[in-house]
Amino acid sequence: MAQDKPVTLAAITGAHGVAGEVRLKLFGEGLATFKPHKSFNNGALTLKKVRDDNKGGAVARFAEIPDRTAAEKLRGTTLTVPRSALPPLCEGEYYHADLLGLAAVSDAGEVLGEVVAVNDFGAGDVIEIKRPNGKTFMIPMRVEAVPEWDAEKLVVLADYSED
Repeated sequence: MAQDKPVTLAAITGAHGVAGEVRLKLFGEGLATFKPHKSFNNGALTLKKVRDDNKGGAVARFAEIPDRTAAEKLRGTTLTVPRSALPPLCEGEYYHADLLGLAAVSDAGEVLGEVVAVNDFGAGDVIEIKRPNGKTFMIPMRVEAVPEWDAEKLVVLADYSED
């Protein structure tokens, strides 16, 4: 896997108060995933403190954001860390960032397309694959549909890849 590929953990949604704090939309496992990191966007932002906003997001203070005006200017900024900064995975686990862009092939070796999205609609992850003709299809990210994947490709059982 690309160990230096940036992985987005949150996005700044706006200013909070007048002292330069920002509101965050959290991705992944939320605050638990975000909190261990102190440096974001290749060192451009240094986390001083962060707290739960009790609405599924967080409020953070960064050393480089002195006031509300500076905080407002960063609205929409994504906060990334290098892939190598994330904890190691156990067997069968994956980060969404590792699946995006992978070539998808059938278990018979047919090229199906490229992984363009990983969604969670509540019953587990669903992979969206874009075919070479531009059409997309979705499959569950379960061993019954995706028996294997690695840094180069994602293998899809033929029963799940038919039009």
